[in-house]
Amino acid sequence: MSVHEYLIAMRAPRLATALVLGALTLACAPLATIGNAQADGGGRGLGVPGVRGGVVTTSEPLAAQAGAEILRQGGNAIDAAAAVAFALNVIEPQSSGIGGGGFMMIHLAKSKKTFVVDSRESAPAAADPRMFEDPANPGSAISFSVRSTSGYGVGVPGTVKGVATALDRWGTISLADALAPAIGIAEKGFLVTSRLEGSLTSSRLTNEAGVAAYEVARNIFHPGGTPLTENDLLVQPELARSLRTIAEKGPEVVYTCGFDPANDIAQAIVDTQLNTRTANPSGVGRMTCEDLANYEAAIRQPVEGRYRDYTIVSMPPPSSGGLTIIQIAKLIEQFPIGDEGEGFGFGSTKTLHVMIEGMRLAFADRAVWMGDTDFVDLPVKGLIDDRYIATRQPLIDPASRMGNDVAVASDPRPFDMAALPGKTKLARVTLPDEEGLNTTHFTIVDRDGNIVTYTNTIESAWGTGLMVAGFGFLLNNELTDFNSLPTANPDPDNFNPGANDVAPGKRPRSSMAPTMIFKGKKPVAAFGSPGGSTIIDSVLNVAINLIDHEMTVQEAVDAPRVAQTSATGTPRRETGFDLDAIQGLRDLGHNVRAPSVIGSVQAIVIDPDGKRQYGAADKRRTGGIVSLKREDDEDDDD
Repeated sequence: MSVHEYLIAMRAPRLATALVLGALTLACAPLATIGNAQADGGGRGLGVPGVRGGVVTTSEPLAAQAGAEILRQGGNAIDAAAAVAFALNVIEPQSSGIGGGGFMMIHLAKSKKTFVVDSRESAPAAADPRMFEDPANPGSAISFSVRSTSGYGVGVPGTVKGVATALDRWGTISLADALAPAIGIAEKGFLVTSRLEGSLTSSRLTNEAGVAAYEVARNIFHPGGTPLTENDLLVQPELARSLRTIAEKGPEVVYTCGFDPANDIAQAIVDTQLNTRTANPSGVGRMTCEDLANYEAAIRQPVEGRYRDYTIVSMPPPSSGGLTIIQIAKLIEQFPIGDEGEGFGFGSTKTLHVMIEGMRLAFADRAVWMGDTDFVDLPVKGLIDDRYIATRQPLIDPASRMGNDVAVASDPRPFDMAALPGKTKLARVTLPDEEGLNTTHFTIVDRDGNIVTYTNTIESAWGTGLMVAGFGFLLNNELTDFNSLPTANPDPDNFNPGANDVAPGKRPRSSMAPTMIFKGKKPVAAFGSPGGSTIIDSVLNVAINLIDHEMTVQEAVDAPRVAQTSATGTPRRETGFDLDAIQGLRDLGHNVRAPSVIGSVQAIVIDPDGKRQYGAADKRRTGGIVSLKREDDEDDDD
C-alpha cells in the first residue's frame, strides 16, 4: 500500500499511535535497565519487544509512514529524515517547511561520529541591531505580534540547503526520491487533523483582511472564507509544484534568482518578504537574491556534558538548547533525584523545586551569554565547566526559593580562558519569552544504528503568515528570535556582550535542542521537542525521567512536565502532578501557573548492545511511530 493509498484508506488517529503495517510494531523500554527488561515485552508491561530494523517517531503518523517506507526500501536514517521533513511541510504547514530552518543531529554508527547540520535561518546583509525599533518611539520596539508578522521578520531560509547537504554527504538516495512522498501527499491531499484544525483560527491567518500578501495562505486554508475542519481533504497543488521543481532542478532553485525562470522560487521568496503590516510601514523585508545565494548550511560539533554515568550530547550555538540543558543537569546533579526515600521521587516537591531552581540559574546565563558564536566570542566551555558549575550549585537550597536578586547571570569567562584582568559587573538582563511554540521534531534510527534527531520550524504558528504566492509555502519569522533592541554594552560596570543582537548574516539564538544520550561511546537515547524556550525544559524532563527515574521511554515522554524559562518568571506545569506537591512549591514561594501543555517529545531508545530499538511518540500531539523488524528477526530468539 502506498503512502497515498494509506492516506485515503485511513483516518489519522488522534492519540499517540503505532502504525501496524505488516511487520511494523510499537515498542518501548527503560534506559537505565534496558538490557534487562526485554523478555517481559519491553519493560514494565508496556508495548512489545524492541525491533532491529529501524524506528521512526514523529508528530504525525503519515510522516512516520513516509520515513519508514524509505527505511523499508533500504534507505538509511538520513534518507528517511529528509522524506519526513518534507512530508511534515505538507502535513504540518503551520509548524515547519521549506520557508524555515532547523537543526539535524546525526550519529553515524560505523564511524561513531556525531555532528549537527545547522540550517538555521540567517539575517540578511541589510539587517541591523535597531531594525525592530519603533520609529515613532525611539528606545521601544514594535510589538512582537506586529514585527513577527512583518516581512523584516523573515530570515534567509535554510531547510532545503540543510536537507540537501545531509543527503549529499551521508544519504543514499537522491533529493528527488526524498521529496517524492511529500509531493504525492500534497497532490492527492490528506485529511485535516484535529491539531491542524485548531491552528486555523490563528491571527496570522486572519489579520490584514483584504491585503493581498496575507490573503494567499487564507485562500488555501479558509476556502470560501471558512476554515477547514477535521477530516476535510486538504490538497496543496502549489506546494506540490514547489517540491517538484526542487526535485527536478535541485536546491539551487530556492537559492538562485532566475535559476528557473518558469518557477522562480528564489525571486518569489524575496518578493514576498517585501510585504509588511499596514501598521508597520517600515517593516518590509531586507532579504535580497544575494542573501539567498550566500546562504550555506553549517556542520557543527555538538556540545556535551556528563550527567551521572551518561553523556548528554546536544545542540551547540547558535542554539542555546544544549548548553542550557547540560547546565541545568549539572546544577541539580548534587541532589539524589530518583531517591524516593530522600524525598526526591518523581513529581515530589523537592524534585520539582530543584529542577525549577536549576532552570532559573541556567536561563539567567542564557539571556546574557548565548547566541551565534560565529559572530560573538562567548564562553561556551565555561558555561558548563565543572568549576563554574560548582560556584553556582550552592545557590540552590532544597528548602527555599532563591531571591530574584540571586537568580542572575554570573561570569563563566574565567573558566573558559585565562582569567580576565580587572572586575566586570554584568548587566542584569530579563528577556521576554517570545519564541514561537509551533516547531516540530522527529527522531529516527535505522537498522545499522545510524540516528537522526531533527528539530525544524518556521517559528510561530504559520510563521509570518506570508505565503509565497504560487508556490504554497510559508515564510518564517525567525529574526524575531533576536533581541528586539540591542543589548551590547562594553562598560565593565554594566557589561553585556550582545550575544543575541541582530547583525548581518548572523543566526538568531534558538532553543531547539535535538539531543542524544550516550553510555560510554554508545548512543542509548535520542529525542527532542518543539515548544519555543520550553524545548529546553521538555528535553531536560525526559532525560531526568530516563536516567534518574528509570522510566520506559514511553513513560518518560508521557509523564507530566515542569518548565521555567526565565530567572524571575513563574513556573509552568502540566496536569498529572500530585496537588500536594504543587502546593509544596507554592509554600516555597513559587507562583506556579495553571496547567498547560509543554512540548511534544519524539524519542527512541537503543539497548546497550545495540540489538533492540524502541520508540515513543508524544500524545500531546497526534504522534506516530513505525518500527520495522529485520528480515532475520524471524530466527532471532534473544
